[in-house]
Parts: sequence; C-alpha cells; structure tokens
Amino acid sequence: MKEEIWSILSRVDVGRVLRDEPMARHTTWRIGGPADVLVLPEEQDQIRRLMALVGERGWPWLVIGKGSNLLVRDGGIRGVVVKLADNWSQMELEGTTLVAQSGRLIVSAANHAIHWGLAGLEFATGIPGSVGGAVRMNAGAHGGEIKDVLTWADLVFPDGSLIRKSNDELGFGYRTSRVAEWGALVVRAAFGLAPGDTAEMMSRVKAWTQRRRQTQPLAQASAGSVFRNPVNHYAARLIEEAGLKGRRVGGAQISPVHANFIVNLGGATAGDVLALIHLAQEEVYRKFAVRLMPEVRIVGEDVETGG
Repeated sequence: MKEEIWSILSRVDVGRVLRDEPMARHTTWRIGGPADVLVLPEEQDQIRRLMALVGERGWPWLVIGKGSNLLVRDGGIRGVVVKLADNWSQMELEGTTLVAQSGRLIVSAANHAIHWGLAGLEFATGIPGSVGGAVRMNAGAHGGEIKDVLTWADLVFPDGSLIRKSNDELGFGYRTSRVAEWGALVVRAAFGLAPGDTAEMMSRVKAWTQRRRQTQPLAQASAGSVFRNPVNHYAARLIEEAGLKGRRVGGAQISPVHANFIVNLGGATAGDVLALIHLAQEEVYRKFAVRLMPEVRIVGEDVETGG
C-alpha cells in the first residue's frame, strides 16, 4: 500500500509529500515511529484533492496539527498522515469574528484576539494545540470550551467535498464533537467574540500562565493532560493518591510536578508511555474503582505485532 500511495501522491499536486517520515518530529512528546506518507498541503484545493484520493482509494488516513495531544506507537502509521500546522495557519478578522485556518495554534489565535481587544478566547491560552484539533475535541481550559465561542467550521470530507457546519451541527460534548464520527477534516473555524478590555484580559492570562508554570512540567516534552477528568474527580489527584507520582518506565515518567502529565525524559518510546498509562489505569481502578479514560489520541501500530 505504501508504494501505491507514494507513487500516486508524488505525482499529484497535494502539497509537500514525505515518505517514511518519523512521527517523533511531529509530536510534542517527541515520540513515534514512521508514517508511510506524510503530506503538508498549503492550499484548500490541495486538501480537497488529497481527501478525494484518500476516499476513492480507501487509504487509511490521519490528520494532525502540532501533535500536542497525540501518542504515535513505535511501529508508526500506515497510510497517509495529513499535517495542517504552519503550512495552513492564516487568520483574519471579520468584524468581531476571528476566522483561522485549522493549523493555527489556538494559543496564537487567542493572543491575537486579546491584542485586538476581543474577548471570549482567553481560556484557549492554556491549550497547546491547533485550531483544528481544538475544534475536533472541543478543547477547554479555565472554565471555557471551544463550543462556547465557535460559530462555524469548514470541513473537508473523504469525497473531497467542503461543507460548513454550524456550532449546533457539530454536536459538541466533553472533549468530543461529531468531526471524528463523520471522518472529516477541519480546515477553517470562526469564533464569535465580543469587545473586551485588553489590559484586563492580559492580566488574567498572565495569572493563569504563572500558575501553569508552577504546577505543570512545561519545560519537558509531554502531550499535556493524559487522562480526562472522571465525573466528580480529578485524574491527577487520583494518580497521585495511588502513589504513582514520579513513577518511571524507561525514558518516560509520570511527572513529579503534575500527575496527569507523562514526560519524555529523553529517549522514551511509545511503549514506555503506554506502560505508564496502563499502570495508572490499573492502580486507580484497583484503589478507587474509577476508570481513567485517555484524553490523548493513541494511534499507529506496535513494533512487535504490526497491529
């Protein structure tokens, strides 16, 4: 399959095409085996052309942004990886509506909104991913979520069609939306904002940032929060009370700073991270009868099994 994909995409205008690309270069954990083919489109027509080919040929595919919420297994990813990051990150203001391409960092969009005196996206300064990823998972922080401010999102479907979906149509829930269910790819999103006081917003964001620096291992390679917070619980507190804070497997460690972060100390493999994820799930369930569900996306194949 890899040869077929490479042969076709290397001859079609879909953007830059890379073969056997190490995903460790494209994730904030700095972990991951090779993608068969990784594509970086720069134009909407290239995205639509690529997705039409993917749908027509039945190739497996995955879209990524900055790779901030992603664990790629050590065997890598079969099929096509579509990367929408700096290659797809333009942004514009239409009145009080901020429209951003999906590869834009949501932090960057939020900071621009604050600079322009527009309120509503401040919470997103605590989210380390792209606009597309934030929409797909209804990302949230500091009491706010994407669903609170999103007006519409443009999606490309596997047949290459471009369809605009409203907030209601996207079916937002806790860290979820219908984007994955539809098998679609977010290319653009619009956020309805309101006039605000830049100085006041900056003051709040500064306080949040200082607290994150004190309570999160921001200087180490991670993927942010590993687990969703269970109902009426905090994942970090459960993991800490299970006695796992600081536990290490290979080059990966449950952070001594924040127990819902697993950090790459250097040379960690996806297998190391998965071992800690499973350990946390088992111990928390054994001690508290609470099931921890990963918030990070776990994709790709194991080296040993190829599956």
